Amino acid sequence: MVEFGGTGQGVLLLHGLMSRATAWWPVAQWLTPHGRVVGIDARGHGRNPHRGPFRTEDFVADAARAIEELDLGPAVVVGHSMGGLHAWCLAASRPDLVSAIVVEDFAPDNRGRTIDEWKWFFDAWPVPFQSLAHVTSFFGAPVFAEYFEEREDGWHLIAAMDDLYEIAAEWGTRAYWEQIAAVRCPSLVIEAGQGGQLPEQMVEAARLSGGQYLYVPEAGHLVHATAPWVYRGAVEAFLSTSISPV
Repeated sequence: MVEFGGTGQGVLLLHGLMSRATAWWPVAQWLTPHGRVVGIDARGHGRNPHRGPFRTEDFVADAARAIEELDLGPAVVVGHSMGGLHAWCLAASRPDLVSAIVVEDFAPDNRGRTIDEWKWFFDAWPVPFQSLAHVTSFFGAPVFAEYFEEREDGWHLIAAMDDLYEIAAEWGTRAYWEQIAAVRCPSLVIEAGQGGQLPEQMVEAARLSGGQYLYVPEAGHLVHATAPWVYRGAVEAFLSTSISPV
């Protein structure tokens, strides 16, 4: 768990697959005027000691527990990719804990897709990386350095690859439309034009949940890193009309 600062309205940050809470640092810097900003490492990620089970419901229960134990609720829950899915499901199952959600680039229905579509990319990494500069150069964005740790032979991803494959495999076996339709709190859905997600799903998710939708054509999957000012403007505008002032 990372306390980024701020007071008042609770704001919980949920990261994406293979990431960790500290990767939210650039976003957290401008979020703290809006409330008390906290990020958590999902199980199987960062410094979270839990290695499973990895069902969506387990991640959602962890997020709910964090809100309750840290007295953040009802909280604004901001999630990227995997974390966006968990934000949706948390708002659906525990509406008492969530005042609003921001969901960034995750399709709610990946049935039929398998990890084989992208596993080759993970397998092609030049592991171990020789330095953090090597990591940044390979991935093209400084934020990826947050995902790695130094070991005796170089830099390795903190999360275990087998855990990541198990987590992602579930998404190809189920859909989450029922959970999305159950969300009643204010919501903002941000879709990356270059994110590689299935088309039309995020706009439909926004429609079903009665939320706002933003398409960012120039952005990669990490919208908050590849189009940071667009992302910030959209989120701050949303928060200004969705939550009470601190």
